[in-house]
Amino acid sequence: MHDFIKRKAEDIVCQYLKIFPVVAVLGPRQCGKSTLVKSLTKNWSDSLYLDLQNDADLSKLNQPILFFESNADKIICLDEIQLAPDLFSVLRSVVDKNRQNGKFILLGSASRDLIQQTSESLAGRIGMIYLSPFTLNELNLLEGFNLNTFWLRGGFPDSYLSENDAFSSIWRDNFIKTFIERDIPQLGFQIPALQLKRLLMMCAHNQGQLLNYSKLGESLGLTHPTIKRYIDLLEQTFILRTVLPFEVNVRKRLVKSPKVFVRDSGLLHQLLAIPDYNSLLGNPIFGSSWEGVVIENVIVNMPDWNYYFYRTASGDELDLILEKGNQRIVIECKASMTPKLTKGFWRALAVVQPQKSFVITPISGSYDLTKEVVVCGLEDFLNIEF
Repeated sequence: MHDFIKRKAEDIVCQYLKIFPVVAVLGPRQCGKSTLVKSLTKNWSDSLYLDLQNDADLSKLNQPILFFESNADKIICLDEIQLAPDLFSVLRSVVDKNRQNGKFILLGSASRDLIQQTSESLAGRIGMIYLSPFTLNELNLLEGFNLNTFWLRGGFPDSYLSENDAFSSIWRDNFIKTFIERDIPQLGFQIPALQLKRLLMMCAHNQGQLLNYSKLGESLGLTHPTIKRYIDLLEQTFILRTVLPFEVNVRKRLVKSPKVFVRDSGLLHQLLAIPDYNSLLGNPIFGSSWEGVVIENVIVNMPDWNYYFYRTASGDELDLILEKGNQRIVIECKASMTPKLTKGFWRALAVVQPQKSFVITPISGSYDLTKEVVVCGLEDFLNIEF
C-alpha cells in the first residue's frame, strides 16, 4: 500500500542526485526512507542496496575501498549509516578520486550533527534531505483519508496504515521500546531505558509547554546538564522538537525557555496511553496535541522558514511565528470548530506585526475573522503558496 503514496521528498532526492556525489536522506526510523529509495531504485538497472543493520551486508564493507571500487559502475545505497560513521572518510576519498554526481545515497536515523563526521569529511560533496513521517498533505490524497485518524495515530506509515487503532497502538508501543532499548544504545549512548522512557513521558505531559530543565531533572533525579543532553539527543533523533522564543525589541521581559513537542502525534498519544479519538477529545492534552500536529506539519512543509513562538511575562502569546527574509506570518492553533481569541492574542499581534495571521482549526475551508486574520483548516493552510 505504501507504494501509492508519493512522498514530496522524491523529487528533491532526484534533483540532489544530479548536483551532489553523495545524497543523505535523514529522518526517524520507520518513517519511509528505505521505501522511498527502493521505489526510486527499482527504475535504475545499476543500483546496490546495503542495510548496515544486517550483518551480512555490513561484512561486505570489511574492505570498503575495494568494495566501492569493484562496484564503481553502480549507485550504492547505504541504509542506517549512523551505525558505520567510519565510512565517511572512505567515501570522501572515493568521491574525490572519481568526482561523479549521484553515486551514493545514505539513509540515516540520526541528524547530521549526531553523525558528526559527515559534515566535516563530506563538506561540499553531500546534499542533506530530511524525511519526516507522512504529513497531512501527503496522505489526504488517499481514498478514505480521515483527519481524526491521522491526528490520533500520527504519520508513521505503519501506524497510520494499520488495520485499526489497536494494531496501530501495538506498533507505536514497539517503536518506542525499540527506539529506547536498541537505537539509542547503537548510537553509543548508555542511558538507562527506564530513565529515558520517563523523560519522554514527562515531555509528552508537557506538550507545547515551556521546557523547564531543572524541574524535569528534579523529578528524574538528574542534573540540569544531563537533562539538557538527553533532550538534545531526542531532538537529534527526530523524536522531540523544541521551538525557541521570538525576540522583538520591546522592553517587556520575554520568556526565554524553548517550548517542547513530541513531534509525532501518534507517539505523543502512545506515551500518554490515549487509545482512541474519543479518549483524546476528553483529555486535557487535546489542545496541545492539535498545536503539535499543526506546528509539525507547517514546519516540515515550510523548511526555508525560521520558526518561533511568542510569549511575554504577562501571558500575551502566539503559538507560531514564521519568518523568511522580511516576510512574517503568525499562526494560532485552536482545536475548536469555533475559535475564540484572547485579548493577549491581539496585543501580541500588535507587537509582532505580521503580514498575515492564521488561526488553524480542525475544519475544512477558510473564512476571514477580521481583515488581518483568517481562520482555516490545516489542509487549506498547507495549500497556500507563500
